[in-house]
Amino acid sequence: MTNEETGEEIIERVLELYGTIAEESWFDDDITPAMFRDELFSGSGPVTIWINSPGGDCFAASQIYAMLMDYKGPITVKVDGIAASAASVVAMAGTEVLMAPTALMMIHNPATIAIGDHQDMEKAIDMLDEVKQSILNAYELKTSQPRKTLSKMMDEETWMNAKKAVELGFADSMLEDPKKAAVQAAYAFSASAVERSLINKISAKAVPAEKPEETGRSVDDLKASLYKKLL
Repeated sequence: MTNEETGEEIIERVLELYGTIAEESWFDDDITPAMFRDELFSGSGPVTIWINSPGGDCFAASQIYAMLMDYKGPITVKVDGIAASAASVVAMAGTEVLMAPTALMMIHNPATIAIGDHQDMEKAIDMLDEVKQSILNAYELKTSQPRKTLSKMMDEETWMNAKKAVELGFADSMLEDPKKAAVQAAYAFSASAVERSLINKISAKAVPAEKPEETGRSVDDLKASLYKKLL
């Protein structure tokens, strides 16, 4: 990637969000906001974030989401495995969200564990409702889907493949194989070259249209026939 104004090469950094999202990591196998902050703000410019995570702590995910929203450069999120639960919230902060054809995204209601009397239970329910509303804010900003629709999807624990996620606005497009694109482009160029070569041969051998008295088919007739076959 090159800066159009200065001509300097722009280095795109790559970060990986692989694993469970947590406030603290006991065995260095979780992704914490502190760890992610250090990586994200260690440089500048475009960033690509690969996600394969079952989710985790929604408050930790909220912190990471806020970091990405605050980051000055463009952010490309690429889901290569799964972006479930809290990880789906993080994905919503991408400037562009891409999913592998085999990837999945899942959204559901937040959950917690509560101990105590009925007042404690009621407080836990109120807290969960507010957490759900905060998550809905992120989904609504990204997808532009009605809040009621998104809330029902969370109630039903909705799983989405790449096509469904794109259709509903949770992702922008599916990841494509650049190798296949290069092969198709080469084939298109080759087919075009063959077509031009054949037309040049016809033009050289066929009877010119302005000399109808000569035997044979005119150049225009042969070209018209060729174009019909190509179409």
